[in-house]
Amino acid sequence: MIRSLQKPTGVFTASAHDVPTGYDKAWLRDIYFIVLSFLEVGELGPAKKAAKALLTVFVKHADKIDWAIAHKPHYAWQYIHARFHPETFEEFWEEWGNSQNDAVGEVLNLLVELELLGASVLETDEERAMVQKIIDYLIALEYWQDPDNGIWEENMELHASSIGSVVAALKKAKQLPWLHVSEDAIELGEQALRQLLPRESETKFADLALLSLIYPFKVTTEAETLEILRNVEYHLTKDRGVIRYKLDRYYNQNNDSVSEEAEWCFGLAWLAIIYAERGQKDRAWYYLERAKGTVTPDGKVPELYYSHTDTPNENTPLGWSESMYVIALKKVKDLG
Repeated sequence: MIRSLQKPTGVFTASAHDVPTGYDKAWLRDIYFIVLSFLEVGELGPAKKAAKALLTVFVKHADKIDWAIAHKPHYAWQYIHARFHPETFEEFWEEWGNSQNDAVGEVLNLLVELELLGASVLETDEERAMVQKIIDYLIALEYWQDPDNGIWEENMELHASSIGSVVAALKKAKQLPWLHVSEDAIELGEQALRQLLPRESETKFADLALLSLIYPFKVTTEAETLEILRNVEYHLTKDRGVIRYKLDRYYNQNNDSVSEEAEWCFGLAWLAIIYAERGQKDRAWYYLERAKGTVTPDGKVPELYYSHTDTPNENTPLGWSESMYVIALKKVKDLG
């Protein structure tokens, strides 16, 4: 199912290529989370093809990135855009929450991870220079104190999940001797995280996005991990998925006075992954079984279900959901 979302260019669309919701576009963030499943099962071909495409997108817009490093963006259109055309790699210019430091951090995470695995996609001096430019861009933004639209592309505020994505990427990048990453850039990010956590932001104390700090970024202390899990499980976990945060209006069909926040399918698989990595077999199996309950009769994992219903939204399958489900299956199976 996931393979059907990959274009000849190498990028994955968020959902099916013919979906009418706009999810036939390519998102930096979604591609990263989709690629994680291929890395999990050791299939480097599709992962490298996607990473090469992302790198090509950044090289294509190198002049914009150079300008941002020199001048620091102040408007959404000046940031590296979070989504692009899956075939031409052009940016979409309609109004959008394009200030997404998490997504840029995720691209850096992927490129560096492949380097560390000995599966580099960097073939030219220009491409190698671009990896350094991504680092310089994030530091020029002062990512540790830069309000952004965050993983859900909404309010401009300081987001723990965005900071954590960058901290994880910079720590990995520092392992490569040909990249320059200052200790201060990492320390300032870690200090900002400690000050924000366990909150995601000033307006959200519990948020599904916080799980990214545990997996895949692994930037939380044990105490922070436990508190994030406690908050997500108690406040956000529902029958068919995990709501993103309280009072989320996206796909909230409230005309019936019953419906509430939409229930995101990959949240259950995400919890299964985290508990599997923690070696907590019972909790991992529990959430995996619940994740299995989100799969449609024709074998697809949706983006979400409308609350209190068995009705998924149109973004079915969602590549990110499919990927997290595959990772959960593999990790829980490996527990034995």
